[in-house]
Amino acid sequence: MKEESPMTKNGRSCRRRLILLGLTGGAVSACAYLQHPKFGAPSGGEALPLILSSPHYRDGRFQNLIPTPVLSEDSNVVSVLLGNLTTRGERLRPESPLPVRKTDLKALDRHTDLVVWFGHSSCFVQLAGRRILVDPVFGAYAAPIPFVNRAFDGTNAYAAHDMPEIDCLLITHDHWDHLDYASVRELEPKTRRVVTPLGVGTYLEQWGYAREKIREADWFSAVDAHEDLRIHVLPARHFSGRLLVRNRTQWAGFAVETSGRRIFFSGDGGYGPHFAGIGKHLGGFDLAVLDNGQYDRRWAYIHMTPEEAVRAAVDLRAKALLPAHVGRFCLAKHPWDEPFERVVAASEGKPFRLLTPMIGEPILLDGPARLFGHWWKQVEEA
Repeated sequence: MKEESPMTKNGRSCRRRLILLGLTGGAVSACAYLQHPKFGAPSGGEALPLILSSPHYRDGRFQNLIPTPVLSEDSNVVSVLLGNLTTRGERLRPESPLPVRKTDLKALDRHTDLVVWFGHSSCFVQLAGRRILVDPVFGAYAAPIPFVNRAFDGTNAYAAHDMPEIDCLLITHDHWDHLDYASVRELEPKTRRVVTPLGVGTYLEQWGYAREKIREADWFSAVDAHEDLRIHVLPARHFSGRLLVRNRTQWAGFAVETSGRRIFFSGDGGYGPHFAGIGKHLGGFDLAVLDNGQYDRRWAYIHMTPEEAVRAAVDLRAKALLPAHVGRFCLAKHPWDEPFERVVAASEGKPFRLLTPMIGEPILLDGPARLFGHWWKQVEEA
């Protein structure tokens, strides 16, 4: 066998060192990036005694009311990753920018009860003179890594500086498409009070919110956020985690209640018997804002199909349904407009009004019921 020359040996050794240096540098860069405050540190702080005493916290994790695997029985992490890499969905994103109505929120009469949907699960609410913001995500990406989960063209119409003073900020859970570091940071100077499920308030405290502003509460609890504004923290079928550790913080839905109205926000979550229980306990809702998109048979227990959202609206005894978790980000492989088409069909003959506003188009809760058009059809025809 021919012996390698010293030059060949040195070249091979040099390549190995370069590869090692590259891997080491990549690992160091990754570790440094993970120290960014947007990742936060889950739970702990002043909420820790509440977490440890919660009946929904066992074996170091929050638990759902009923068994709720993240993935369905015939799926696992590997099969999902391979499926995402090998299966190309059709029409996952609109080809044209979505239509948006840019409402001047600061100019609104605060004594007019209304809801403005910003796409996905973000909403601005006025009730009884109070201004409420739910899961505000104003950034262009719903992920820890830039350029992943990019918002649909045209949907970045609103920013934190467009918001008026906020009486109560509600965060349903810590996933990136519901808890956005930049948006929440920019909102701090104009936010009077924050209500979150257990553990989630720790993120906001790390990001500059005074602990006195934050109320963390367990499921089936109520927080009197202001005079004539009660926030009910309610169960959902989902999970939590901003990186690799799951279920160290709680996830929830909210019922926003004044002396004259009740609005329900499901946050993320699959269908379950909790909806009927909530409807019975609180006596129904003027409006239900429900998870209606990003569904997949591989994670059938943690998100609702449009048909399940309709069933939940009936269970909740809702007078009106606003479909959410749709219209801004692509997190599943169904066509971007399919949830709208399916919820329209499933709502026919049901005892509620279906509301399908464009992003930014106010839903007035007083006066004659307004009919909203099927704006997504115009996008596809453009």
